[in-house]
Amino acid sequence: MAKKILVLLLMCLAVWNANAQELQCDVVVNSDQVQYTDRQLFTDMQTRIFEFMNNRRWSDQPYRPDERIKCRLMISLTEMPEIGTFKANVQVVSVRPAYGTGYESTLFSFVDKDWTFQFNNAQQLDYAENNFTSNLASMLAFYANMIIGIDNDSFGKLGGAPAFDKARSILNLAASQGAVYPGWKPFESNRNRYWLIDNLQDPQFLPYRQGLYTMHRQGLDLMVDKPEQARKAVLGVLQDIQKLQQQKPGSAILRSFFDAKSDELVNMYKAAAPADKQQAYTILTQADPTNSSKYEVLLKR
Repeated sequence: MAKKILVLLLMCLAVWNANAQELQCDVVVNSDQVQYTDRQLFTDMQTRIFEFMNNRRWSDQPYRPDERIKCRLMISLTEMPEIGTFKANVQVVSVRPAYGTGYESTLFSFVDKDWTFQFNNAQQLDYAENNFTSNLASMLAFYANMIIGIDNDSFGKLGGAPAFDKARSILNLAASQGAVYPGWKPFESNRNRYWLIDNLQDPQFLPYRQGLYTMHRQGLDLMVDKPEQARKAVLGVLQDIQKLQQQKPGSAILRSFFDAKSDELVNMYKAAAPADKQQAYTILTQADPTNSSKYEVLLKR
């Protein structure tokens, strides 16, 4: 009898694991700039997007509920050119836990200023991998796969490839079938959806993707027990990213990297040995001049 109970428990656990979705995504829709009397529309929009991101299986990977990737979509509606049509700026952020701590490291941070989409209260967000159903569904699916891919790269060397392939397929469909919508084509911007996935699948950017694994598995995950070893490992990653920045200045994914990591890197090296602190300062100010004032604290003794 005890064995039967154990088998049933294991079966339930297997089903529980198999049904766990990949994302634990907070969604906020800010509609302050849009003058429209039916405010329920915006509540429904937030709810539908939340359900779309969190209730769908995006991959064949097994996830436990406690392994779901924490992320946020902060959608600021900027304009409603006509009823049911919206323009928005969206910040996409995902985080990853550092092993053995309560600390959550920001993995991905990107602001997309090219959201144009339709939405109404009766609309269901349908999505099909091989068909362009709506621009809103395509953008959400694109970022779901970006979040999963970058997270997987941080846990396993180049582990994000399947998710990036899906993101590329979404981009190709949207660029061909949804041609009226911005953000999908290379000539529109140097920091749009096209360039994000193009960078990630460019062989020249392999040092960045491999660096995500080194920085987190051999860096942040070891910071509590082996801080000096962890800092040395991250310095190696930063050197590779500095070289890549020189080869590909202004790339979308490297801008995203520093937007996500600049504060964390400052905190990591504030207590480093003087030589490591100086090296980190030199690399960071050259690779990320946008945040150079932030790195000045590393010069203090």
